[in-house]
Amino acid sequence: MGGDHGPSVTIPAALSFIEHEPDAELILVGLEDVIRAELKKHKAETHPRLSVLHASEQVTMDDPLEVALRRKKDSSMRVAIEQVKNGAAQACVSAGNTGALMAVSRYVLKTMSGVDRPAICSILPNQKNGPTYMLDLGANVDCEPHHLHQFAIMGSVLVSAMENIERPTIGLLNVGTEDIKGNEVVKLTAKLLQADHERGALNFHGNVEGNDIFKGTTDIVVCDGFVGNVTLKAIEGLARFMKDVLTSEFKRNPITILGALIARGALKAITNRLNPSRYNGASLLGLRGLVIKSHGGADAYSFEWALRRAYEAAKNDVQAQLASMIAELMPRIPVAQEAQSTSSSI
Repeated sequence: MGGDHGPSVTIPAALSFIEHEPDAELILVGLEDVIRAELKKHKAETHPRLSVLHASEQVTMDDPLEVALRRKKDSSMRVAIEQVKNGAAQACVSAGNTGALMAVSRYVLKTMSGVDRPAICSILPNQKNGPTYMLDLGANVDCEPHHLHQFAIMGSVLVSAMENIERPTIGLLNVGTEDIKGNEVVKLTAKLLQADHERGALNFHGNVEGNDIFKGTTDIVVCDGFVGNVTLKAIEGLARFMKDVLTSEFKRNPITILGALIARGALKAITNRLNPSRYNGASLLGLRGLVIKSHGGADAYSFEWALRRAYEAAKNDVQAQLASMIAELMPRIPVAQEAQSTSSSI
């Protein structure tokens, strides 16, 4: 029910996805009458691999966290996450309010042992025709070194499982590649990651800059949620801006239209490669269950990609690998430091 469009987007995306994945089953959670009416439009009321689970409430995009968490206990978002908790589903996909999704997921599923804060991780295209995984993309605006350290560990485990890379490379996003660059949080994080690198636990490349994201310098780019979210939104805006510029320029006059027709194949390939919709679907890492966040403004094509991310993560048993490797790699926060952090947050 979430996102800017609700069932008018999520239902067509679900139907397209399930036709391409014959082993998948979907539970559609929300207002049953609304969902069934949309299914009827697509002549899919009796699809054997679709079931409907009624939830009487809906978390809106502007609902405060308190409303989503404490007042709307029968929201489609919460009921869907509870399906993951009780084992009825292997993953939850939502285009709803990001803050609410993180808060409700954390409350219902809890965090993995050793994880202080969950993080949002998504993928971006790079020049090597592969994905660059980036986290955190907005869940944690203010971070300490041990938070960024945990993000690096979780990202490494995710990439290893999803991309079958034994030792994925990790870059720490900074204003320069030199060790002396950056604020104290970044400098201290680099020391923690370097120590892990030296003992063979992680493959730390070092500091990277913004342009390294698209170069594919490292498999993973780590940053705090403030920097990550601003970077992501700027990238999405630039991609759409470039698409609009190309479209308008090629339509400017008969000669440019002819040029567009000649270059049609190349332009289509460029559009497909750089289309932000193909990279929709961010993982909420560090929870005791798989939760995938779709963009709120996603269309059916984009939301289907989020479903694919969830399906691939479940099929590759990412959650079990995360739990196992995080338990092995995640350092414990010293009691004094943990107490200090809790006191300051209160």
